[in-house]
Amino acid sequence: MSKESTETRSDVIAAITEFSWAVELKTDFVREHELRITIAPGAFIAFADFIRQRFDARPELIFAEDTRKESSGFTLRYIFELPGRDLFVIVSTPLEKGQESFPSIGARWYLASLFEREINDLFGLTPLDHPDLRRLPLHQFWPEGYRPLLKDAKTSKPFEDDGQPFPFQQVQGEGICQITVGPVHAGIIEPGHFRFSVDGETIVNLESRLYFVHKGIEKLFESMTISRGVELAERISGDSSVAHALAFSMAVERCAGVDAPRRASYLRVVFQELERLYNHIADVGAICADTGFAVANVHTMRLREDLLRLNERIVGHRLLRGVIVPGGVTAADFSNKQIADALNTVLKARDDFNEVVAMALESAMVVDRLRGTGVLTNKTARELQVCGMAARASGIDADTRRDHPYSAYSDLKFHVPVFDEGDVWCRMMVRVEEVRESANLIVQALDSLPTGDAFRHLSNPSAGSNAFGLVEGWRGPIWHWVVFGRAGALKRVKVKDPSFSNWPALNYAILNNIVPDFPLCNKSFNLSYAGNDL
Repeated sequence: MSKESTETRSDVIAAITEFSWAVELKTDFVREHELRITIAPGAFIAFADFIRQRFDARPELIFAEDTRKESSGFTLRYIFELPGRDLFVIVSTPLEKGQESFPSIGARWYLASLFEREINDLFGLTPLDHPDLRRLPLHQFWPEGYRPLLKDAKTSKPFEDDGQPFPFQQVQGEGICQITVGPVHAGIIEPGHFRFSVDGETIVNLESRLYFVHKGIEKLFESMTISRGVELAERISGDSSVAHALAFSMAVERCAGVDAPRRASYLRVVFQELERLYNHIADVGAICADTGFAVANVHTMRLREDLLRLNERIVGHRLLRGVIVPGGVTAADFSNKQIADALNTVLKARDDFNEVVAMALESAMVVDRLRGTGVLTNKTARELQVCGMAARASGIDADTRRDHPYSAYSDLKFHVPVFDEGDVWCRMMVRVEEVRESANLIVQALDSLPTGDAFRHLSNPSAGSNAFGLVEGWRGPIWHWVVFGRAGALKRVKVKDPSFSNWPALNYAILNNIVPDFPLCNKSFNLSYAGNDL
C-alpha cells in the first residue's frame, strides 16, 4: 500500500469542519472514502487554498451540471484527492439564478485551468481571472454562443472552418523556424496538430492542438438507459474498453447502493489486467521499432494477437466488450478448461515477452536512443498533475489499484513499479514491469476465483443520485461521474481519461530534444485522441 498520512480520516473531516466556521460551508454527508460539502462561490477560493495548504490536496475532476430546473442556477463540482489518504473531498458550488461566472483556480493548478476552459466552451460559464481562456474542446469555427451541454441547447446549424488561424504561441529569434505536423497523419490514427519551433534540429517549443473530432460523448449519455450507457462507455477509447466500462459500472453501482458479487470482483481484475497486458506488450514493441529495432515489434505484435485471440475465446470479443456491466460481469461460467487456457496463454506470453525484452536491452541501438530522451522531470509531472504510467516513470508513486482499491485488488499482492529519471527508457520499463505484475495478478485471481453468482440485479437508482467510479486503466486513472434522472435514465455523465491530464506533458518532455526523437517520445506516452476528444 502507499504511505498513509498519520492523520486519520476523522482528523481530516474534523479539520474541514473546523474550517467551515470561517466560511459559508455545509457538510452534506460522509460516505466511506468520501466527504461531500457544499460551499458558496464567494468562499470557494479560501477553501481551495486551505485544503491545498493543509492536505496538499489537488482537484482531479472539475465539471458543471445544468441544474437550472431543479434549483436556481448551475452547479459546479470539484473532486479533490488527498495524497496518502483513501479519501476524496467532493465540493458542490451552486451558482445563483442568472449567474454565469465563477472564481477560477486555474492559476493554482494547471489541470484546473483545462477543466475551466472546457466548462466555458460547453456551458458558457466564465471562470473569472482565468490565465488562458482560449477555446479547448470547441475549435474557433464552432458557432459563437453555441453551448452543447446546456439542457436547452438547440442543434447547431452546419458550419465549417472559416480559415482564421489559431492563435498559436509565437517563438521568435534568430534561426527559429516552425515545423507543422498534422492534424491529418499517415495511418489510421485520429487527428492532432503539433507545431514545433526549432533551432536547427533542436526543439525549443511544442504546442499541441487536439479536439479536431469533438464527438459529443457526454451529450450522448443524456437520457440513455444503463445498458446503453455501458455500451457507450466501453467505446469511448477502444483500447480501454474494460477500464471505461468498469468505471461507469462502479459509478452506477454506487448510485444504486449495490456491490458486485465477489466472483465478479475477481473476474473484473482478470479482464482489466488482460487489457493492460496486451496494450503494454504492444507498446514496448512499438517503442523499440521507433529506434529501428523492428524485430522486437514483430514478436510483440504476435504476442498481442495471441492475447486478443484468448479474449475472444473466453468472452467472445477481442477487446473484451460486453463483459463488464453494472452489477457484475456477463462472462461468469468459466470452465476449468477455459481457466487453464487463460493461464497457459498468459504465462507463455509473459515468458516470451521477457525474452523479447532481454534481446532489446542487449541492443546498444535501443538503449542509446531511449536513455535520456524525452525527459519529464518529477517537478514538471507534479505541476501538470500527470498520472498513471507516465507519472510512475517520473518518480510519482501512485496507482489507484493500490491507493484506492476496488474490485478484488485489495485481496491480491502486486508491486507498483516506479522509476525516477522520467525518460523514454523509464516509460518503457514501467510497462515491462507492469506486464509481469499483470500476469501475476491474473494468475492469483484465477487460482482463487470464488464460486457463486457473478451478477447482481440493480434497481433503477433514484432521481438525483450521483457517484463516481475510479479505476486504474493501463494509461492511468479513469473517472466517470454519473447522475441519474427519472425512471433510471442517465442525466449527466462526466468522463476523464488519463490522456486529458497527460497530453500537455508531451510538450515539456520533448523540449531540447531533436525533431527525429519526437515519434519515439510520443509513442512512449501513447496517449489517446479518442479518450481526450470527447
